Amino acid sequence: MGKLTVRALRAVLVVVLAGTVFVQALMVWTLASGSDPEDGSLPLTPLRVITILGMVSAQVALVCVWRLVTMVRRGTVFSHAAFRYVDGMIGAIVAAALVWFAVTALNAPGQRDDPGVTVIMAGVGVAILGVALIVLVLRMLLAQAVARDVEATQMQAELDEVI
Repeated sequence: MGKLTVRALRAVLVVVLAGTVFVQALMVWTLASGSDPEDGSLPLTPLRVITILGMVSAQVALVCVWRLVTMVRRGTVFSHAAFRYVDGMIGAIVAAALVWFAVTALNAPGQRDDPGVTVIMAGVGVAILGVALIVLVLRMLLAQAVARDVEATQMQAELDEVI
């Protein structure tokens, strides 16, 4: 991975992380100050709490990506330490899907006349779970690569003994 790619990715990660922290702070301030302009059409307080939780799951995924990029840069990504961060990403994606399903459930009563919106939102939640499954498959590939790397290291050690 080139230096420019790593720097660009880290810049994007920093901007997204800073943005989510800023929005979370504003939402917490609105909730704590009691100046929530809720008119009754949507349950804004639960939606804000769910949004804050969704952003936490995104932040966990961002930190995991940052750590994996660091491991790639150091050449240590094919180790057992990488699994912790990949598992963190899978957990964060599943949490985001659960948060999305909660938003769908909160939004559903207002969509009685047009249930297609709820079905589409549920489909988006299933797609988010699909991303978690894709990352799980990539984790299995990482496990195979780590096993091959260990095997290659053992073979190299045996070859060095013979020579």
